[in-house]
Amino acid sequence: MTAVRKGADLFLFQLMLLLCAIWGSQQVAIKLAAGDVAPMLQVALRSAVAALLVGLLLLWQRSWQGWIGCTWRAGVLAGVLFALEFFFIALGLRHTSASHMAVFLYTAPIFSALGLHLLLPSERLRRLQWMGIVLCFAGVVMAFGVGGNWAEIDGEVLLGDVLGLCAGMAWGATTVVVRGSRLSEAPPGLTLFYQLAVACVLLLASALVVVDFSQLRWSPVAIGSILLQGVVVSFFTYLTWFWLLRRYLASNMAVFSFMTPLFGVTFGVLVLDEPLTLNFIIGAALVLSGISLVSSEAWLRRRLSHWRGLPQQP
Repeated sequence: MTAVRKGADLFLFQLMLLLCAIWGSQQVAIKLAAGDVAPMLQVALRSAVAALLVGLLLLWQRSWQGWIGCTWRAGVLAGVLFALEFFFIALGLRHTSASHMAVFLYTAPIFSALGLHLLLPSERLRRLQWMGIVLCFAGVVMAFGVGGNWAEIDGEVLLGDVLGLCAGMAWGATTVVVRGSRLSEAPPGLTLFYQLAVACVLLLASALVVVDFSQLRWSPVAIGSILLQGVVVSFFTYLTWFWLLRRYLASNMAVFSFMTPLFGVTFGVLVLDEPLTLNFIIGAALVLSGISLVSSEAWLRRRLSHWRGLPQQP
């Protein structure tokens, strides 16, 4: 029997507010500790910590048994894409601000929607969603600074922004792999473990190549950043998200999740004193508006039908 999922309520809003604030702090924490521990090593260690915790949880639950044989190929692919996402984040944060990374990373729903549109007939994009995609990419162009004075565009920041967009693409591709394979039916903890374990191996290998370990300093800020990312973000919040998905409508949760880039930009400005250009502010607003149209189209359509007194479409 399919579980009946609830609509939004005060509990969901409060918990999503907490989750989005935590997610929005990720890039700021990495950037804040970058002087002590290189971002590439940070994301590798966060994956290792979280993989260990999720692995112990799976051993305790035993709900994953019987799923390995039919999911391991898709799981490895999802893990490679997950590693690519954080590889691009780590490289990008060396060149751009945490505020920029927070916005470009969360273009992921646009890329997952496009991929699912091509692969799954049930995921065909509607007119409102296509409008959202156009709006999002217009925002990306604006946020890159295109249309202004090219002489004033910082090439290093632009490189970091492009890497942030690549991270969003990798995240979107991960979603497509999960939705288009048996992983969509597997226990969420197993799917998360695949991603974390493969990412841990690949990112540690990358860190050994690109990180100067002579500059490594285990400061309280660095340790706090890794624990925040590994224990709080990659373990607690991801499993909380899966728990909520079993109880609430995904479309309602998607609406609330758009607060994450707003928290990311706010923390970047307040904690790291990052500057914001007018181009970026306008572009970010367009990006978030486009993502909201793509991810919340079904919810928006139901609201419009309700207001107009029309029968709701499936």
